[in-house]
Amino acid sequence: MSQSRPLARWLLGVGVLVSIAACTYQLPQSYTASSISYVLHGPAGQADGVVSGSVTVFDDSAPAVGNLDADLLDALRRASADAGITFTVSSGWRSAEYQNQLLREAVATYGSEAEAARWVATAATSQHVKGAAIDIANSDATVWLSQHGAEYGLCQIYENEPWHFELRPGAMTSGCPQMYADPTQDPRMQQ
Repeated sequence: MSQSRPLARWLLGVGVLVSIAACTYQLPQSYTASSISYVLHGPAGQADGVVSGSVTVFDDSAPAVGNLDADLLDALRRASADAGITFTVSSGWRSAEYQNQLLREAVATYGSEAEAARWVATAATSQHVKGAAIDIANSDATVWLSQHGAEYGLCQIYENEPWHFELRPGAMTSGCPQMYADPTQDPRMQQ
């Protein structure tokens, strides 16, 4: 029993130190539940919409594709088949946690929230989180979509993102709406 007492005291001391550290450390106010989740659980994975490897618009098993709006996905598949080009996906549906991770990374890359907003939306405003947007990886597909996408209601929304497409059913009769320079010009991002 005498050998277990020093071990018990040592464990108690470690526990007290950990408790003190936990109580005195304060997270920055900018931390959200999802950013704390990122710190505790690591980066987002495939279940959050991360695309790894070669994923196409026909890969329902990838959450980034399978969680897209059904009408958007149908239009993409018809366009891909008619184009004779397999549309490879770099990003589609994303979880709110993954979107927040991308935004934090953009702030770190671009140096400010204002500059990051030109490239990455918040989880509350992102069309990716809603399953209403897709980023196409292969340039032959993006070129084809920029020329023929309106026939399927698929429109490039931002001038600075030639890979980002959303469904605009009215485009089939009226053409795609005028593009925004970047997401900061999009009224949907002003929420």
